[in-house]
Amino acid sequence: MPLETMAIMKTEISRRAIVPLLAAGALPGCAARLSGMPIEGARNVAYGRHPRQRMDIYVPPGGGRDRPVAFFIYGGSWANGAKETYGFVGEALATRGFVTVIADYRLVPEVQFPVFIEDGALALRFVRDNISRFGGAPRQLNLIGHSAGAYNAMMLTLDRRYLAAIGLRSNDIRSAVGLSGPYDFLPFDIGVARAAFGNARDPAQTQPINFARNDAPPIFLATGSADTTVLPRNSERLAEALKRAGAKSVSLKIYPGLGHAGTVASISSLLRWRAPILNDVVAFLDSAP
Repeated sequence: MPLETMAIMKTEISRRAIVPLLAAGALPGCAARLSGMPIEGARNVAYGRHPRQRMDIYVPPGGGRDRPVAFFIYGGSWANGAKETYGFVGEALATRGFVTVIADYRLVPEVQFPVFIEDGALALRFVRDNISRFGGAPRQLNLIGHSAGAYNAMMLTLDRRYLAAIGLRSNDIRSAVGLSGPYDFLPFDIGVARAAFGNARDPAQTQPINFARNDAPPIFLATGSADTTVLPRNSERLAEALKRAGAKSVSLKIYPGLGHAGTVASISSLLRWRAPILNDVVAFLDSAP
């Protein structure tokens, strides 16, 4: 299990330990801030035949119609991860008004590049076709990814081939957010990269930076200055490449002192004091045309 996932799980364990104390009144005045309103939706919705092709959907309190959609892709070196671990992301974004989708996808070593991206495309097609049943607006699909999930999100956003293969257009993506993602990491000189991408006939075709284009949707790249797992230069270089290509809306923010897991863990209600990630992401999504 990667260290980033362990850190996130520790956060959620702490959260679950505190909730019973709130119910018992041991921490007066904090219940509204931590527990929030009930989040509805659906769990383990199939978007394909494989057991890993399942998604959880989080609906804002009170429901509603034509809500913007946030499609979150978790990381884990393309070899680990489970949608249930990231329920705190679904809850956080749902309370801010987004119908939020978190989908599992097939992992290394069962698959290699580009299957984990193709699963994301298949899930997006299902969301586009069905999210209105949950109050979401099919034409307001926003991608958010962390770490390896940010890589997947940027490949889906920038390389038109993956959406085209399942009948979607590149402009079906309204905006994209990458948290601590690897976007420019040739050569494959570490084990996790070789395991996931060593089969690629043309390694250049695996790199999001090589698909920077002038008609990209608005993109927000965030990373931590203390990230030693995926170095901040990945986000910096992709932002520069997008700007050189003429992309109209590219934002880059580096959070001082934040490590690799911090950019997603800070979305959790217990760790929001570390960095305003949630507020910044929501502000960016709200500003997208």
